Amino acid sequence: MALRVLIVAPWGDRLGGAEEMLWLTLKHCDRTRIEPAVVFLGPGPFAREVAGLGVPTETIGAGRLRDVPATIGTVGRLAGVVRRRRPDVLLNWSAKAHIYGAPAAVAAGGRVRTLWWQHATPDGHWVDRLATLLPARAVGASSEAARAAQGALRPRRPVFVVHPGVEWQRRPGSPTGAETRRRLGIPADAAVAGIVGRLHPFKCQDRFLRALAELRRRGQDVHGLIVGGDAFDLAPAYLGELRALIRELGLEDRVTMTGQVADATPYFDAMDVAVSASVGEGFGIVLIEAMAAGVPVVAVASGGPREIVEDGVTGVLVAANGPALLADAVGGLLADPDRRARMSAAATRASRHRFSAEAMAARITAELTELARA
Repeated sequence: MALRVLIVAPWGDRLGGAEEMLWLTLKHCDRTRIEPAVVFLGPGPFAREVAGLGVPTETIGAGRLRDVPATIGTVGRLAGVVRRRRPDVLLNWSAKAHIYGAPAAVAAGGRVRTLWWQHATPDGHWVDRLATLLPARAVGASSEAARAAQGALRPRRPVFVVHPGVEWQRRPGSPTGAETRRRLGIPADAAVAGIVGRLHPFKCQDRFLRALAELRRRGQDVHGLIVGGDAFDLAPAYLGELRALIRELGLEDRVTMTGQVADATPYFDAMDVAVSASVGEGFGIVLIEAMAAGVPVVAVASGGPREIVEDGVTGVLVAANGPALLADAVGGLLADPDRRARMSAAATRASRHRFSAEAMAARITAELTELARA
């Protein structure tokens, strides 16, 4: 009999790496081994997409965590879903989801085994600390760095790691890199360095812009491509700050910003180098998406990227996210097409062998099955 798994997802949109990991897990899991259902804590198109996979879904509205009456109401409604669906495992797909899901499991009065997923590297935020206080059989983590940081919180919970995966096959009808460049007005022969992710100071798109300006100062002509928007409205002022910085650095005709996109794949195909400028990245799914597209990557040697990038083979790791160091790494790759070609081939192999969506779904299924036996 398949294991019944109820997943609590806090978002109604598929905008970032955590949602992409959930989407691909549901898409590639073995339905003869697990029987998933998803309850969303907010409305949006993600629920419809998941339902399109044949996965049962429902949505209950959740207010802000700081609104105690609203939180109590959400816990009560979620407990009703748990009682009705009677899952073997309750998987809360974030620390926030666990704050609702753990008490709901208790209130439901059953013997459901509860765990939650730690996508980021916890840094002492009250949400992570509160989630860790609540009962859980285990915590899943996306990287060894996240596991180590989660293990430092009290009380200690068992933590296991499953690296996210990606689909490396080109999606039918997806435009080529050349077509994407034409649509964006980027010259076909331009050297393009890109950065993908939600617009947020943590992602350090400003450092990326300063690195581009440094390359221009050194006489290296490079076009910057910034892919992403203000997902979840977490940093609404940052877009304006980036546009002001582009003007200040004189990069108006050397930077293209796409805004929020549903699929970043065509944009990776338009890049010669992909950059991750953030420090303490919990994992860095955009890095393996770039590698799957055969794009060499430059990333800061901290957190998840150290587990993804083989320095000098699939990309370049830099000691810090300072603009000069990023410029050194990006400029060196752009100036050496043969090195880029070797890294491109190695990056593609690594993404297929180490970071496939199928392998990720199989590992998560194995962990859930083991947990259910405990």
